[in-house]
Amino acid sequence: MALLPLLLGAAAPDSFRFAIVGDRTGAHVPGVYEEVWKELAGAKPAFVLSVGDTIEGNHDDTAAAEWREAESILHPWANLPLYLTPGNHDIWSALSEKLFTQYAKHEPHYGFDYGSAHFTVLDNSRSDEFSAAEMEFLEQDLKAHESQPLKIVVSHRPSWILNVLIGDTNFPLHRIAKKYGVRYVLSGHIHEMFHAEADGVTYLSMESAGGHLRASGEYRDGWFFGYTVVDVTAKGADFRIHEIRAPFGKGRVTGLNDWGKGGLMKANPN
Repeated sequence: MALLPLLLGAAAPDSFRFAIVGDRTGAHVPGVYEEVWKELAGAKPAFVLSVGDTIEGNHDDTAAAEWREAESILHPWANLPLYLTPGNHDIWSALSEKLFTQYAKHEPHYGFDYGSAHFTVLDNSRSDEFSAAEMEFLEQDLKAHESQPLKIVVSHRPSWILNVLIGDTNFPLHRIAKKYGVRYVLSGHIHEMFHAEADGVTYLSMESAGGHLRASGEYRDGWFFGYTVVDVTAKGADFRIHEIRAPFGKGRVTGLNDWGKGGLMKANPN
């Protein structure tokens, strides 16, 4: 698995490109994840950030074999560093946590810098809520990297989504994000593209990278297979959301502001 051969040596540039991949699993559709990687590799990102659920999991006796399978799938793109976020399909027990750490080559929560950006990856794999310990880790990590201009927080479950939907900004994650100038909060888990702004912080639920599509299953409602490419410059970050091509999609590309809480905010692109 292309996990963290992390660009050791030369300093990372302040202008760079990375890709985000959503959930591979959760009643996954065969072939989708491979197509996602094939297409995103063409964008030549410096690294790939996963928002979780790399294996189907939930069974200790098959977990190691599933990680080996994922490693085999990713082998053609072994040159691309991959940062994993722990999902509920990745960690559910002490053994699965050990395996995640082994294959991801880092603890379930961690932080890293790349160029002008700092990324904090949180672990809410076993709870719909962030624990007090996770919020303590988040604050310590952000404080230690306070000078980084761009800060992005990642977790698998969108534990923030109900607060954001009702316009509540008085919850621990948001208070800490505001205190340290976090610009983006990313999650997966629900397999749906969702975008909301709250008090200067952008909240995103990422599109599926193979996990089954729920509800209407319609593109306009945020249900599609794809990946996101992010270009970071001194001016900020530009997100381009890519639907994969046939037979799993139509290859449509949208910007962040094309999406809102209820799906597409304008007519479907061609």
